[in-house]
Amino acid sequence: MILENFVSTTPRQPHRSASPMRPEFVAPVTLQELQLVLADAGLPAMASAAGTDWDTAVSGLSIDSRAVEPGDLYIGLPGANRHGAEFAAQVAAAGAAAILTDDAGTRLVAAQDLGTVPVLAAPDLRALVGPLSARVYNSQPAGTRPSLFAVTGTNGKTTTTYFVNSLLKALDQTTGLIGTIEITAGSEPIPSALTTPESPEVHGILGLMRERGLDAAAMEVSSHSISYRRVDGVRFDVAGFTNLTQDHLDLHGSMDEYFQTKAELFTPQRVRRAVVCVDDAWGRRLAESPSVPTVSLSATGTPADWRVESIQRAGLGHTFELHGPDGVLRLHTGLPGDFNVSNAALAAVMVLASGVDIQRLQAALDARDPFTVDVPGRMQLISEQPAGIVDFAHNPDALERTLASVRRPEAGSRVIIVFGATGDRDQTKRPLMGAIAARGADVVIVTDDDPHGEDEAAIRQGVLTGALAAKRDEQLDTVIEEVFPRGAAIDHAVEMATAADTVLVAGRGHEVWQEVKGVNLALDDRVELRQALRRHGFYALGTDAVES
Repeated sequence: MILENFVSTTPRQPHRSASPMRPEFVAPVTLQELQLVLADAGLPAMASAAGTDWDTAVSGLSIDSRAVEPGDLYIGLPGANRHGAEFAAQVAAAGAAAILTDDAGTRLVAAQDLGTVPVLAAPDLRALVGPLSARVYNSQPAGTRPSLFAVTGTNGKTTTTYFVNSLLKALDQTTGLIGTIEITAGSEPIPSALTTPESPEVHGILGLMRERGLDAAAMEVSSHSISYRRVDGVRFDVAGFTNLTQDHLDLHGSMDEYFQTKAELFTPQRVRRAVVCVDDAWGRRLAESPSVPTVSLSATGTPADWRVESIQRAGLGHTFELHGPDGVLRLHTGLPGDFNVSNAALAAVMVLASGVDIQRLQAALDARDPFTVDVPGRMQLISEQPAGIVDFAHNPDALERTLASVRRPEAGSRVIIVFGATGDRDQTKRPLMGAIAARGADVVIVTDDDPHGEDEAAIRQGVLTGALAAKRDEQLDTVIEEVFPRGAAIDHAVEMATAADTVLVAGRGHEVWQEVKGVNLALDDRVELRQALRRHGFYALGTDAVES
């Protein structure tokens, strides 16, 4: 029986964690206090057998049995292949303070020896993880920093979060970053395997950032993180929307479902203010019926609150102006591609929306040039003659825009692209990407990306089908070849290049492992491209050290 208005009088000392994704010190909370969190959120209560000590103290939370620390509440979730409750004895031995699972999980737990570890049950466990993690790690108590910036969309999330982070640093703020390439809390990097970590890690990292006194943090928020409830219980100060193009239909089924998932971020329980790029129909749809205060942005002339104007080439990058209700900003980005103009503009307006004065923002832009920051694997320049570029473009829209941006004006200059498609993902985009490559490049070399568990030849054939059909139907002069493995394809591209050409290696960006039938093989496109350039007598920028 749970006592209403129960207040624990048991002294509780802060627990010291060894995990890099948690605050160093966590003040324990009781199971009773966590029960009240669920009640306040209108979520199902945790049920338990009679005799459970609701004063049991919890100092961490995990849904990964391998990551359990002494004092944790372990939540045993049903998985695709195994149920988390199968590992109850293991987490009890590791020092778990309590176990929460579902009805199916309680039956699995009953067959194991847990000693005195209390076992609780609740329906819809995924809905409980975020709010419980937020309370355990005290990740966002009212009126505290860091202020949080979220970026979502199909393309541009990583670069925009880097731009936001760099601009905040230019404003002399201490910052954190949670994203595809890296997680940082101040200057310290934290290992990351997912675009957005699971909910306990998200709240643990936010608690760590608050513990370290960070001023602000930027986070990539993917559709997977929303669907899988990895950002439940997080409330952002400003969220930005880049664009929506075909991707992840293996998860969402349709573009409308994909959009609806993204739109969940722009609701009052998740964000206070929004900045939406309206240069595609999905952005316009999002901005037309806002449920939070929303500012619109356009880099292509679409009517909007903030408009990009006066774009001029400046080396590989651009200078441009941003006109809006607060005045005019003059900006520069050293990264190539008109999409990076849009990414920089979005970052600037997001920081303005957080309450930064426009004059102060302009002074930081002038003094620090924050939008020329290196973003690993995102339009990353590996050499200049030929121009060797590694980019993450792995869907039709990104590939088309990237190919257009790397075309050089010199007569006789060619674009040579090396790319493939990911296995066990949306197969409908493979021929689309092949056709786009055939139209946008002079030489197309189709190779392997991450096959995962799928047959490599079948994946390549899907891409080649689109490329060859476009060449035939549109009477293109494009050279189309199939070369594998990927390292050999990169070497072949450099071998045929002249100093005036551009070699674009697309699809994997910063990734350093290639997954083939469950085995991770070391493969970094940047390293492969540098080594190929040197083998064939060209100068390569940077070193062969693993960068991310």
